[in-house]
Amino acid sequence: MSFDIQKLREEFPVLHQQINKKPFVYFDNAATTQKPRVVIERLNDYYSNENCNIHRGDYYLSRKATEAYENSRKTTQLFINAQRPSEIIFTRGATDALNLVASSFSRKFIGKGDEVLISAMEHHSNIVPWQLACQERGAKLKIIPINQSGELIMDKYYDMLNEKTRIVAITHVSNTLGTINPVRQVIKAARQKNIPVLLDGAQAVAHMKVDVSQLDCDFYCFSGHKMYGPMGVGVLYGKEEWLEQMPPYQSGGEMISNVTFAKTTFNDLPFKFEAGTPNVADVLALEQAILFVQSLKYENIEKHENNLLQYITQELQKIDKIRLIGTATEKTSVISFLFEDIHPYDTGVILDKLGIAVRTGHHCTEPLMDFFQIPGTVRAALAVYNNKKEIDLFTEGLKMVRKMLV
Repeated sequence: MSFDIQKLREEFPVLHQQINKKPFVYFDNAATTQKPRVVIERLNDYYSNENCNIHRGDYYLSRKATEAYENSRKTTQLFINAQRPSEIIFTRGATDALNLVASSFSRKFIGKGDEVLISAMEHHSNIVPWQLACQERGAKLKIIPINQSGELIMDKYYDMLNEKTRIVAITHVSNTLGTINPVRQVIKAARQKNIPVLLDGAQAVAHMKVDVSQLDCDFYCFSGHKMYGPMGVGVLYGKEEWLEQMPPYQSGGEMISNVTFAKTTFNDLPFKFEAGTPNVADVLALEQAILFVQSLKYENIEKHENNLLQYITQELQKIDKIRLIGTATEKTSVISFLFEDIHPYDTGVILDKLGIAVRTGHHCTEPLMDFFQIPGTVRAALAVYNNKKEIDLFTEGLKMVRKMLV
């Protein structure tokens, strides 16, 4: 490791506290990551020294905030290697970005009898918007199946692609299983039939380098708060050729060029899709989160998190009656499991008493729970600031759960 994990942990104030008089162990990183000081300080600095609306003022602070906001867009463009800043749309999060594409794309390109492909492991945010779009347009939502390891059945996917397929929308990394989907193969097959592909990258960008130009995806979205940034801000990348053709998602200020009572003309990209007063502070803090991740270097992040994943997996397998859910060959640092004889919620409640934060339930992937025929899982999602000592506390806590409830 070229970075000091203990020194790194010092950058996250929230980690240095006790819960129920126990050291705080935070393993709910797939829901949201904690924030380093540079992100917190940027939020405070903006509201203390720069607060004003952007793009509309001729005075100093407005010009300064506008420049910072657009610089954050350029930083984001370079972060995922988009071709131009105008292909970066700031949203409220990945969910907002997915809704934007499902709504706007379907209005222009999806009609009666058409088909939309998603996978069986999708988050509700990449299911419900497409359900609504298909219902509205008279189209059909088709599901790419998975196997018991939590991997896409690629032969089935290839067979499903046809002249009726208008878009493929899948997760890059499963929030419940940790599965890293073979997105290059997914995109390559779709590209042969001129079918666009959207990737939900909410669980990917904190763990691996994403290059949208190399992937050649048509849309990519992610949330700031799952990669050490603030809540309330996200990113939609879209190829200019698609964004230019798609109608606006919301209307109001900023997304217009001219308005009369007879007719409105829309603004250029990216502003066509950024209606209203933007979330300036969180966009500026998102830039700091991106710079923070880049400073750690992805090779260090992946090495550390993969070591943690291997360690927690081997330690869980030593505990009686644990069933792992999601055993894909290619995984990130998410592990879901349940005791065969204890409800996940009961496990989570007792772990909380020990100062350990995990997520229990269906993780906004109810169809996935139905596939595995389980009520839910306990999910331990690891981040770059986690360590083996915390995993030891976690596994000792699980042993205590068994003693108490069985």
